Amino acid sequence: MEKKPLIILTGPTSVGKTALSIRLAKAVNGEIISADSMQVYKNMDIGTAKITPEEMEGVPHYLIDELEPDEEFNVVKFQQLAKQYIQRIYDKNKVPILVGGTGFYIQAVLYDIDFTENESDTSYRSELEELAKEKGGEYLHELLSKIDPESAKAIHPNNIKRIIRALEYAKLTGEQISSHNAEQRLKEAPYQYCYFVLNKDRTKLYDAINQRIDVMLQKGLLTEVQSLSEKGFTKDLVSMQGLGYKEILSYLYGECTLEEAVYTLKRDTRHFAKRQITWFKRERDVIWINKDAFSDDCEILDHMLQILKEHDVIE
Repeated sequence: MEKKPLIILTGPTSVGKTALSIRLAKAVNGEIISADSMQVYKNMDIGTAKITPEEMEGVPHYLIDELEPDEEFNVVKFQQLAKQYIQRIYDKNKVPILVGGTGFYIQAVLYDIDFTENESDTSYRSELEELAKEKGGEYLHELLSKIDPESAKAIHPNNIKRIIRALEYAKLTGEQISSHNAEQRLKEAPYQYCYFVLNKDRTKLYDAINQRIDVMLQKGLLTEVQSLSEKGFTKDLVSMQGLGYKEILSYLYGECTLEEAVYTLKRDTRHFAKRQITWFKRERDVIWINKDAFSDDCEILDHMLQILKEHDVIE
């Protein structure tokens, strides 16, 4: 069976994916699926640097503004919806383009990772959830490092959901989730694809991040977070743990000054960008595009179109 085309455009936050993605979509007769864990939420526009309807320039976008901030969104749900939208785009004889910086989401779609689990026995999960309340994430993380050191390295001690999933997987299947994920990663992609990673000089990227946050504050980030808070969206929601939201909430809750909140937000966003780059470096078959080597987006686009033709993704 002939593989169908898929284009991926990713890279660290603030690198300039949005503007380039619109040029790309127009050039290849494509439609865009957002591979971003935050832009799917309604009323979370400024802090997520969400593309505006004007910026879309008529190019259809999926997985933007589809859920309320208290609805659950995770990699499994993303994969299901993204696959539906990819099919919808094929049905229109157009090319799907995954655009966004959440590497795990991209990987889940590209290699069609199997997330099916034995859901029938949830008693162990409940037990772990109780342990987390009682002894905290660090304790569970310690347990995981004994059972599956690779996963423990990859999962932050605060990410209790993922720690529980890894412990539960080991208990139910008798194998480490890190081995399962490594196997899944070796799967061949069911698409004829190009996986572009946009990057630029680290100092320039960090400057762009700091500037973007200043602009977010000018555009009314405080008001946006306050309004969400007034609607009852609290800090314990996954959506409100996003960069730009948890820091401003800390300020609104009187836990820090605005200056401290902004300092933390800029620092943590720079750290996030660094982690994104590390993730993409681990992925195979990626095509790195160094923005500094081109004079503008038009030149980058020409370069990308050339590569897409060489890889038989477009004619």
